[in-house]
Amino acid sequence: MKIFTVLFILLTLGSAAQSQDFGNMRGSQICSQVKSNYKGSLGAFELSPNTPVHSFNVLNYELKLDIYNCFSAGTRSFSASNIVTLRVDSVLNSIVLNATYTSLVIDSVRLSGGVSLSYTHSQSTNKVTINLDRTYNPGEVVNIIIYYRHNNVNDYAFNVSSGYVYTDCEPEGARNWFPCWDKPSDKATFDITVKVPLSVKIGSNGRLADSTISGDSIRYHWVSRDPLSTYLAVLTGKTGYNVSIVWWHKISNPADSIPIRLYYATGENITATQNAILDMTTYYSTLFGEHPFEKNGFASVAGYGGGMENQTLTTIYPTGWSSVTALISHEFGHQWFGDMITCGTWADIWLNEGFATYLEALYFEHISGYTAYKNNINANASEYMAQNPGWPIYNPDWAINTPSTSILFNGAITYDKGACVLHMLRYTIGDSLFFASFKAYATDTANFRLKNAVTVDFFDKFSAVSGQNLNWFRDEWVMQPNHPVYRNSYNVTDLGNGSWGLTFVTNQVQTNTVFHKMPIVIKVSFAGNTDTSIKVMNDTNHQAYNFTFNAQPVTVAFDPNNDIVLKTATMVIGIRNISTNVPKKYAVYQNYPNPFNPVTKFNFDIPIKSSVRIRIYDITGRVVTTLVNQELQPGSYETSWDAANYSSGIYFYSVEANDYHKTMKMVLVK
Repeated sequence: MKIFTVLFILLTLGSAAQSQDFGNMRGSQICSQVKSNYKGSLGAFELSPNTPVHSFNVLNYELKLDIYNCFSAGTRSFSASNIVTLRVDSVLNSIVLNATYTSLVIDSVRLSGGVSLSYTHSQSTNKVTINLDRTYNPGEVVNIIIYYRHNNVNDYAFNVSSGYVYTDCEPEGARNWFPCWDKPSDKATFDITVKVPLSVKIGSNGRLADSTISGDSIRYHWVSRDPLSTYLAVLTGKTGYNVSIVWWHKISNPADSIPIRLYYATGENITATQNAILDMTTYYSTLFGEHPFEKNGFASVAGYGGGMENQTLTTIYPTGWSSVTALISHEFGHQWFGDMITCGTWADIWLNEGFATYLEALYFEHISGYTAYKNNINANASEYMAQNPGWPIYNPDWAINTPSTSILFNGAITYDKGACVLHMLRYTIGDSLFFASFKAYATDTANFRLKNAVTVDFFDKFSAVSGQNLNWFRDEWVMQPNHPVYRNSYNVTDLGNGSWGLTFVTNQVQTNTVFHKMPIVIKVSFAGNTDTSIKVMNDTNHQAYNFTFNAQPVTVAFDPNNDIVLKTATMVIGIRNISTNVPKKYAVYQNYPNPFNPVTKFNFDIPIKSSVRIRIYDITGRVVTTLVNQELQPGSYETSWDAANYSSGIYFYSVEANDYHKTMKMVLVK
């Protein structure tokens, strides 16, 4: 039979695929939904390969798979071989690989020279232990050939559905379709040859080296020169796939270009992605270093529930082509953060998902301006505040024990809080240092680019480039749960001679996390519609700041641009001592003015040291705010209530001091 090689083959057109419509969901929400619902096995608990010493390092996987019948007969069964090339890192005479027992049948194992090796495949641990022919020393390279079969089982990693065959592996599903060391820190190059019917197009990682036709079958040969984590290995194919290729010209060398391959079913509209992807590639390349791979692409799969950033070939749902500002910007952002730089352990998953969620917001800023960016960040913050489960972004146990996908890919923490933390880091150190540090991190070829990183690495790099020790920021926002709850107050004092004093006191009252040191902005507005903003570092709780102005402050706002997006905050006009003379008795005076709009003042006398509480009630008896709740020395005091955010009506204020209690009526008229 004649065999010949072709580079591109036109296939017949298929029918349009149907899939779930995610409407106006953000890309992070779509990504979280599909990954948190992943049903594949997670494997036995074990030490993360990101620990300082590991027994071996996989250099390359050479896979040969015959999945012809997966298309022609709709079975999940296939036969395959896997040549695992590894470097020995410690003295060993056996190796252990992950291989799910119910999915894979190991037929034989041998060295590349032909020596047969004994092995055991454990059902309880889903691992295959291979006994080597001798003891190997550090630095030696070993090639082990594994012949195996995939059973006709639904393991959620190797999928056959509606004419499609596709893999979906995160976090630890690669072990379901090929034996491997299935942890994110052990990156390797891949060489994949796959046999399919002639009517099928199938994509994978890296570049298409060649396509060889033999009778009614074709073998696609994909080679990834850039190392990747096992969960990012991919096969995506379909009978009658269409392929459209756009070429991105490199910034460093416009004469050189890379293909971006779009795989889609007949009837799908790829126009939005096709039109946006070149500019998106340039934008991300400008910020984070030039696009790192020799190819990229997207492949739609009918019935698929979201997006998965397989290295150089992202899986999306069929109508996701139009979701450029959400799904596409998020998943493509992963090619830099998640693929180019991959989390070292699952405890560091936010370095993938929080970062891609942040790039989604940055893309909004790129095409529509800062307000669009901030609206996206605010949406992330709102979802976090509504759904916060109360655990930190970083949990060191996840580096050892892989959590359930509903925890690992929790939208509120891994995605929303992760992106918001990056926004607050940008606010903390400023745009110039933030983007310079980010680019230095992403382009660090010695340590991170095309490698792995852990959370400490990221902040160490930012600290080095910015010239600031950012461990405090990391510890409170990433290592600790929850967020600050501010209850701030201020006083305005007439100092005479046209001068006015402002005392601003910031307080954090949360009990479910540590004090959060942060720079804060105080905006002071004056009569005549002028204002000034002051940025100070809030590094202790109950911290007071004193300012002097030559105009009377009218209003004071805390964090006016809501840059500390993960917080709750209330503001009260504080209490001030107007006389230290000791009154003869308790006294509460009628507020003035009354009626008022929107600010009124209260005066009261305290004859002895007292615990004082002043509360405002509406006409139903509901407490609407507490103005004072503290211990006071003897003296005469004044405080105020700004009711700008309250509706007109009758209110009452109650003063309690030790055993003394008095309530008075007032009217707010707007």
